[in-house]
Amino acid sequence: MAFDQTEVKKIAHLARLAIAEEDLEAYTRNMDSILGMVNQLQEVDTRQVQPMAHPLDAIQRLRKDIVTEKNQRDMLQSNAPAIENGLYLVPKVIE
Repeated sequence: MAFDQTEVKKIAHLARLAIAEEDLEAYTRNMDSILGMVNQLQEVDTRQVQPMAHPLDAIQRLRKDIVTEKNQRDMLQSNAPAIENGLYLVPKVIE
């Protein structure tokens, strides 16, 4: 799929990007080369490749799920102007 400058302008508009007219040709060439690379990757036969979650086959070290901090809610809410049932009360901003 080859891009022309009108398609690049349309994509830039949708992405809310401003592209100067003198840069439009370079952007068009770059988009073409990126899509060419993607097309090359799609042609590769990957049926024999095992899917992997991480390229280094690393193992995540996990820690025990235990509480390490004490409950400070009352102390933290002591400066709040309005609290109800442990929740901060704020002015209504959406009708």
